Amino acid sequence: MASSFDAIKPAGWVWAVTPSDSVDLAIPTRSLFVGGAGNLSVQAFDPTTKKIAAVVITGVPAGMILPIEVSRVNFTNTTATNIVALA
Repeated sequence: MASSFDAIKPAGWVWAVTPSDSVDLAIPTRSLFVGGAGNLSVQAFDPTTKKIAAVVITGVPAGMILPIEVSRVNFTNTTATNIVALA
């Protein structure tokens, strides 16, 4: 999942994320905002295997912005709430 975003520019599109085990986000994110603390299970590109892989980020505090490019926020294993995608 190669990004075409300029990493210096701020996000121009934001939307609330509904975690799903089967539906990808409309576009990959630049980052994710987590409003409610918890774990975050995401689908992200693994450059070593060149495939999309599930990763669980544990203990994300409320109010955190994670600068990660993901194609999906999984329902399973996500306990964080009020997730907002920034692209």
